[in-house]
Amino acid sequence: MSEVEKLVIIGSGPAGLTAAIYASRAGLEPLEFIGTKYGGQLMLTSEVENFPGFTDPVLGPDLISRMKGQAERLGARLVQEDVTGVDFRRYPFEVRTPTGSTKALSVVIATGANPRRLNLKSELRLMGRGVSNCAVCDGFFFKGKEVAVVGGGDTAMEEATFLTKFATRVTIVHRRGELRASAALKDEASANPKIRFLWNSEVTDVLGDAHVEGIRVRDVKTGAEQEMKVDGLFVAIGYEPNTEIFRGEVELDEKGYVTVSRHTESSVPGVFVAGDVRDHRYRQAITAAADGCKAVLDAEKFVKERLTLKAVS
Repeated sequence: MSEVEKLVIIGSGPAGLTAAIYASRAGLEPLEFIGTKYGGQLMLTSEVENFPGFTDPVLGPDLISRMKGQAERLGARLVQEDVTGVDFRRYPFEVRTPTGSTKALSVVIATGANPRRLNLKSELRLMGRGVSNCAVCDGFFFKGKEVAVVGGGDTAMEEATFLTKFATRVTIVHRRGELRASAALKDEASANPKIRFLWNSEVTDVLGDAHVEGIRVRDVKTGAEQEMKVDGLFVAIGYEPNTEIFRGEVELDEKGYVTVSRHTESSVPGVFVAGDVRDHRYRQAITAAADGCKAVLDAEKFVKERLTLKAVS
C-alpha cells in the first residue's frame, strides 16, 4: 500500500462493490476499504426481489457476498479496515486507516447512509422480519396486511402513501400533534382512506418473535400505552449520511450529503461519489450500483488524463 494507487474506493455496499467490479475491468487495479462492518444496508435486508438478474428472491447478505466475490475474482483488493481520515487538499490524495495511509490518484466515496432508528432492541431484532426502512423495497411483501409508519416528514408521508397500494390499512405514528411534511404530501396522505393518524405517540416496543406481530405505543402527553396489531413497521424518520470523515475535505450539503459538481465528481476534482452518500431521494440497491459504475467511468477518464500528462511532462 506504500505505492500510489490509481483508485481507492471507500465503502462496500452495492455502490462500492460495483465500483470495484468496473474498476478491475478497466485496469485501475482498485484498492477498496470495505470496513469492519461491510455490506451496507443490504446486510440487514432479508429478501431482495427487485434486483435484476434473480428469478427468485435473494437474501441481502447473499447478494453482497456475490458482488464481493465477483470483485475479488476480477482482481480488486478488498481490505477489511475502516477509513479514519482523508486528505484531499494535497495530491496525490491520502486515505488513512488504523494501520497506515495510502496515496491515490483518484478516490470513489461510497460510504452510504444509515437510517435513523428508534433505538429499540426489538426493532433491530426484527429488522428484515417486518421492520423496514424502505417502502419501495419491501412494500410488496405486505399485500393485504396492516402496517404502521413512524414519522411526520415528507419521507413518512411518501412511504405511507406508497404502502396503501398493498396494505389494507396504514397507521402513521407521530410524536407531535401536527406534521412537518409539505402541504401537498400532507393533504395527499390525509385524503387517503387507507391512512389513519396516531398523534402525540411514539413506538416503545416492536412485538413478535420470528416476525412483527404488533407494536406498543405510548401517548407522549398522558403516558398511557396501548398495543396495536400490525404486520409491519416502517421507520421513516430520516437518514444520516456517513460523511463525518469527509467534513472539510469535500463540499457537503445542509443535510451532510456529499454534493456533486459534475456528473459524479465531488467539489474536489478526482474525488468521485456513488450511492446513498450523495443520493437522498432514491436509496435503492440498483441505483447505488449504477452510481458505482458511473463513478468509475469518470474516475477512469480522470486517471487516464493524469497519467497522460505525467508521461508527456
